[in-house]
Amino acid sequence: MKGVFKIFSLFAMMLLFSTAYAQVPEDILTSDDDDILTESSDVDEEDKPLNDIVEKRLTEERRVLKYETLREADVFWQKTIWRVIDVREKMNLPFAYPEKPFFTILMNAAVNGEIDVYSAEDDKFTYKLEPDEVASIGASVDTITTFDPETYEEKIEVVTNELNPEDVKRFRIKEIWFFDEQSSTMKVRILGIAPLIDVMDDNGNFKYEKLIFWSYYPQCRELFARNQYFNPSGNDASPMSWEDVLEMRYFSSYIYKESNVYDRRLKGYLSGVDLLLEADKIKQQIFNFEQDLWSY
Repeated sequence: MKGVFKIFSLFAMMLLFSTAYAQVPEDILTSDDDDILTESSDVDEEDKPLNDIVEKRLTEERRVLKYETLREADVFWQKTIWRVIDVREKMNLPFAYPEKPFFTILMNAAVNGEIDVYSAEDDKFTYKLEPDEVASIGASVDTITTFDPETYEEKIEVVTNELNPEDVKRFRIKEIWFFDEQSSTMKVRILGIAPLIDVMDDNGNFKYEKLIFWSYYPQCRELFARNQYFNPSGNDASPMSWEDVLEMRYFSSYIYKESNVYDRRLKGYLSGVDLLLEADKIKQQIFNFEQDLWSY
């Protein structure tokens, strides 16, 4: 009986001791309290802590394999196709990844002179744009009126509005499907990628879609191979590059034009469901062409 009383007394004393020294939740300081906030200082790149468990360099050091040599005589059949990638589709959401959108990769490389981009006047890569011209594309200049708070003097300032990557909702792709007699296979090569920007009126209403520039994909392969693609599979340890995604065609798209004698788009003579059916018909024709060669 005395042993039970001693254990109970010891437990009561421990509970009283812990209660006396416990902090009230409202008195615990957090990072939101003004009295403990300090000014943040810049951290040198050498002293910057690693935001991972290991430094990942596989994507940055990856080398692009060159296309195999192709002779003109080996191209038995070919067709040029134009597609549209809508970044709002579920499969294409990584194109609009907020940390590093696909358009930002293209734009920064073009402005810095890492890649050549071409005018949107045509899709034949005719007129090359200078980096200064690229930087001015999509940027708007506005004049605003401000007042000095002390003298109440009116001032007019010129403000430059940079291009917002969120306004780029779609990309166009120009590609060529061809049958290689040497390997007896149907192949595809992307020729160009062009971002499209939504143009709004003064009230914020959509007016039209504007093509910004054309980038020559074979030249951009090295750039895309060095930039990591956000893998939506959930495995962050399995990095993919943008070059992998485009070569493996890991994206959703639809056909809006094929090479034709009138050089017109599908929506020029079709609309609604008929337009979608015609786009699917073109895709099936390309698929069936290769299958028909082995039918007999």
